[in-house]
Amino acid sequence: MNKTFDVAVIGAGVFGAWTAWHLTRAGQRVLLLDQYGPANARASSGGETRVIRMAYGLDDIYTRMARDSLRSWQALFARIGQPELFRRTGVLWLADADAARARDSLAVLANNGIAHERLDSIELGRRYPQIAIPPTGWALFEPDSGVLLARRSVQAVVDDFLHQGGELRRERVRAPSGDDDLRQLHSDSGATIRAGRYVFACGPWLGRILPDLLGGRIFPTRQEIFYFGPPAGDTRFGAPALPTWLDFGHDYYGMPDLDGRGCKIAHDAHGEAIDPDTMERAPSATRIAHAREFLALRLPAIADAPLLGAEVCQYENTWNGDFVIDRHPRFDHVWIVGGGSGHGFKHGPAVGAYLAGRMLADASAEPRFALANLRTAQRRAVH
Repeated sequence: MNKTFDVAVIGAGVFGAWTAWHLTRAGQRVLLLDQYGPANARASSGGETRVIRMAYGLDDIYTRMARDSLRSWQALFARIGQPELFRRTGVLWLADADAARARDSLAVLANNGIAHERLDSIELGRRYPQIAIPPTGWALFEPDSGVLLARRSVQAVVDDFLHQGGELRRERVRAPSGDDDLRQLHSDSGATIRAGRYVFACGPWLGRILPDLLGGRIFPTRQEIFYFGPPAGDTRFGAPALPTWLDFGHDYYGMPDLDGRGCKIAHDAHGEAIDPDTMERAPSATRIAHAREFLALRLPAIADAPLLGAEVCQYENTWNGDFVIDRHPRFDHVWIVGGGSGHGFKHGPAVGAYLAGRMLADASAEPRFALANLRTAQRRAVH
C-alpha cells in the first residue's frame, strides 16, 4: 500500500465514519479502515436501532450536540433519498417525583429551542394507557426526537464518504510498538498505512490498540436487547400510539414496534466486561426474565408476549460516560475519539465535526473530552 493519505481513520463505526466524512468534505484525502467492515455486528455501532433524544439534565453540551446531530442526520438522509432512516416517534422520559435530572432538562431544552412538553400522570394515562404510571409519575416528552436505523445509517454515511472520494479498506491494524513514532501503521495482512495524520476511532478496541494510553480506561460491557411481539391486531404498541421511551429509574429504555420487528426493550445498566472479538452473542435466559419483570411493571400487556428476536452488543464506556476526543499526548499528528458509553451513537455528526475542527482549524477544545480526565474506576455520571 504505497499511497499516502492526508488522514487515516481507524474504525468505521459512527464516530469514525462521521469524522472521515467531515474531513473529506474539508478537502482531505482520507482512508477509512475497519477490521470487520462499517457497522458490523461486533461494533458498538452495529445493530438495528438507536435512540436520538435531546434531554440530558444539566449536561447542556450533550443537548446541543444531539440537536445539531439530528439536523445533520436528517439533512444527509434527505440528500441521499433515504429519509426513512430516521423515525420521528417522539421520545418520552418517564420520571418520578424525585427525578432531578428530568426536571433539570426542562430549562436546558427551553434554552436551546427544543420542543418539549411536561406531562403529569393524568395526561400520561390519557395519552398512553398501555403504560402503567404511578400516581406521582410524570414525563418529559420530545415530539421531534425518535429512532435512527443504526447499522443502515452508518453505512449511508460511509457510502456518501466514498461518493465524495474517500477510500475504504477492510484491514486489521496492528497495535503500534512501544518505540514506534506512529509515522506509519501496519496491518495483519502485511499492508503499510501511511498518512499525515491518524485518527483512532476503534470503539471497544481502543484499550487494546493503545494499551499504554487507554488500557484500563475503556470498559467494553455486554448489553442485551430484546424484541417482544404485541398481540395480533393490537395497535397500542406501534408508533405513534407508543413513543420511544426511557425509564432511567429502572435503567430501561424501549421503542415501539417498528416494521413489525416487535417492541424493543433494553437494560441500560452496564453488563459484564467482554472481549468484542470473541464474545458469544446469544441472549441469556436470566436477562430475558429480568426484561419481562420490568415489562410487567411498566408495559404489563406485553409482559408475557413472545420473544421475536434479540441482539447482544456492547457499550464501550469511559469511567463517567463522557466521550474522549483528544490529541495523543506524545504525537501531535495522532488523534483519539471514542468512549460512546451507550449514549454516543446519536452524536456521531457533531463528534465528527468537532474533531475535524480541532484537527484542521485548531478549534477550541472541550475540557470534558480530554484524555487527562480518564480514570480507571467507573462512576457513571452521563446517561
